[in-house]
Amino acid sequence: MLSNLKPVWIVAQRELRDQLRDWRVLFPLAVLTTAFPFLMMVMARGVIDFINQYGADLVIDALVPFSVLLIGFFPNTISLVVALETFVGEKERGTIEPLLSSPMKDWQIYLGKLVVGVLTPLIASFLAIAVYLVLVSRLDLTMPSAGLVAQLIILTTGHAILMVSGAIVISVQSTSVKAANLLASFIIIPVAFLVQGESVLLFWGNGRILWVALVGVMVLASLFVRMGIAHFQREYLLGREIDTLNIRWMWVTFWRSFLDGAHSIGEWYRIAVATTLRRLALPTLIMVLVFLAGGWLGYDQVTLNAPNALKDVSSLAELRENVASIPSANGLGEVQISAPFIFMNNIRATALMFLFGMLTFGVLGILVYLLNAGLIGGVLSLFAYFGVSPWVLFSTGILPHGLFELPALMLSGAAVLHMAVALVTPQTGRSMGEVFIDQVADWAKVFLGVIIPLLLVASLIETYVTPVILKGVLHW
Repeated sequence: MLSNLKPVWIVAQRELRDQLRDWRVLFPLAVLTTAFPFLMMVMARGVIDFINQYGADLVIDALVPFSVLLIGFFPNTISLVVALETFVGEKERGTIEPLLSSPMKDWQIYLGKLVVGVLTPLIASFLAIAVYLVLVSRLDLTMPSAGLVAQLIILTTGHAILMVSGAIVISVQSTSVKAANLLASFIIIPVAFLVQGESVLLFWGNGRILWVALVGVMVLASLFVRMGIAHFQREYLLGREIDTLNIRWMWVTFWRSFLDGAHSIGEWYRIAVATTLRRLALPTLIMVLVFLAGGWLGYDQVTLNAPNALKDVSSLAELRENVASIPSANGLGEVQISAPFIFMNNIRATALMFLFGMLTFGVLGILVYLLNAGLIGGVLSLFAYFGVSPWVLFSTGILPHGLFELPALMLSGAAVLHMAVALVTPQTGRSMGEVFIDQVADWAKVFLGVIIPLLLVASLIETYVTPVILKGVLHW
């Protein structure tokens, strides 16, 4: 094992020497490491002086952790420029041929460059955080707890791995530094949104929820690393000289995978859809387990918090009156629940699962699915609080249409999960773009052939059958 890692260290040393000789990288990092903590301290001091006038203790307590999160994030954005030209920059300068012609394995070359690409921004981030915490300790600001500091450091590490690994993937797939820099927004913007979400958790969340976000970031970062190693091929890097957007090839590849040799609708179902469903058997089983876990978590959380939240409500009738008294956000009164409304709402949910999963290797897509499961568990727990059996409610209020709707959601999640696994699995002789197009075609087959019909039937049952059964049970 150690002998296999020795070439990694050789590549890392070479990359580190190149970075230490480049003042254009060192100077911005040095400025951010030394000056930015002082700027954040001045900003925090001013914000606290302003907030103290209104007694917003929650914001004050979370302001220092929020500043730590930002201080750790900005050095990563500077080092992203170096990571983007890791491979394509050397290719343009003509210095990569000796490295690629060495007897090293592909994963050793890739990992060596990744280690240095992550190490440089992490050192700068940790130094900046340390400087800021020293400044905070000398003022009358609230110091974050040791556990929260550990969470922030792990989050900073996850951000660095996520951004650098994504930048190196772009560097491998690009043919020029200009093209790689233009694609940098696809890394910075999503991670910036991620930091904003984590900031919300810092202000209004709790430690347990932040740990869940932390695990999600680390899983996503490891998937990016895995994808880069899986699809890095030195022959592919040397063989491409120009980027071309071949829409015709993309469409032909998609259509061929979508039809899978079928010549009729019946044959398409027997061959293309059935083959895809067999491939989704294991991911579907995983989605069933995730649904059960999400439902249990939602049920447990509502059970713990319902007594305090509903202490002034004594019956379902009062709860219904309180909900009905809340004014509509759009000023149009009550929303008319109809079959088309339910159908389109479920279509949007599955589309969001696919979109978020496509951008995050299934992580956010599975979280959307998990949220739906948690909502079902929360509703069951809410009714159980008022004395309605959750099993009776599930069998009469969810199961009639759930027999069609839940399998559709599970298949959608399974397709997203299978796409993520395929992208991080080495496939010799196939480019990452070809693998991605095939997975989109598989999702389209399941979506058009199975999910839409299931959701259509579910919306009709949920509109015309489930309310009748539920009203008879609850006597509303």
